[in-house]
Amino acid sequence: MTEFNKDDLKQRLTKEQYEVTQNAGTERAFTGKYDQWWEDGIFVDVVSGEPLFSSTDKYDSGCGWPAFTKGIDDVDLKEETDHSFGMTRTEVRSKDADSHLGHVFPDGPQDKGGLRYCINSAALRFVPKADLEKEGYGKYLKLFQ
Repeated sequence: MTEFNKDDLKQRLTKEQYEVTQNAGTERAFTGKYDQWWEDGIFVDVVSGEPLFSSTDKYDSGCGWPAFTKGIDDVDLKEETDHSFGMTRTEVRSKDADSHLGHVFPDGPQDKGGLRYCINSAALRFVPKADLEKEGYGKYLKLFQ
């Protein structure tokens, strides 16, 4: 795990991005930039740039947050038990930056493995397919062939 300076993050991230990724906050449903985003590309951790999800695994779950059936290709997402708000859920965090991303639930499409990664847009940055090579994510072009 890479350590990130909190003061630097407060300067670099928006208030919402910082609250979500560093304090396990949640953006309001249906307000996130990527809830209804359908362009080809990948979603990376807004803190570290670590690849997290592909648009090829994104679907409209109707939950109000971007939903994915799995992490991208070779990503190793961290999962932790979350007991906040009087319920037990599985929190999803990025491995490198330990950013809070959202939660994973067992109510996703059965034909895709049955998982729904419910992720805050504020934890993500989108890299369009056309920019993957120049931004150093060229190995993910194979997902769109």
